[in-house]
Amino acid sequence: MYAMHVLIVLDHPNPASFSAAVAAQFMSGAKAAGHSVELVDLHAEGFDPRWSMADIEADDGETAPEDAQKEQARIARADAICFVFPLFWWGMPAMTKGWVDRVWSWGWAYDQLDDPEKSLQRPRTGVLLIPAGARSDEMETEGYLAALDTAWMKGTFGYFGFKRRDLQILNGSTGSDARRTALLDRAYDIGASLKPPL
Repeated sequence: MYAMHVLIVLDHPNPASFSAAVAAQFMSGAKAAGHSVELVDLHAEGFDPRWSMADIEADDGETAPEDAQKEQARIARADAICFVFPLFWWGMPAMTKGWVDRVWSWGWAYDQLDDPEKSLQRPRTGVLLIPAGARSDEMETEGYLAALDTAWMKGTFGYFGFKRRDLQILNGSTGSDARRTALLDRAYDIGASLKPPL
């Protein structure tokens, strides 16, 4: 079995949230499979998501801000990265978006834009576990699922070097206790069956 170091990036201000429970279950599954895990709790750690002049200057060859360097060091240790955040206005919450904007910087994660499959990062496995109150049939019929797949899987996370990408929308996360339990079991199974980069 291929043991990996798995980085989990959690974005939710409430430590008792369903998103936090999903992250915990995924980590339990990954550990049961023999992987090591590391949690980035963006709110608990007080990550600053605001894109700044210091970030722009880093894109131009200056040293990246210290907090961004800390996150890049965490990424460097990881063979797989799992993002957990609730679907928010059909996109990422601000903390996750800011983490992406500031940490996956030009010259460190990528240095071109014409090929989203080309990254300066080594190949990794990427998983998105996204609790969503919306129904799966609604998301598919209205085109939201296809839009997220295009924006995230074919766009953003290509530049991350995610050669293996898994988008899991956890529909019905505001539903019954039985539904929520089933989704938590699913998060555990995803962690337990995590595959290495292609």
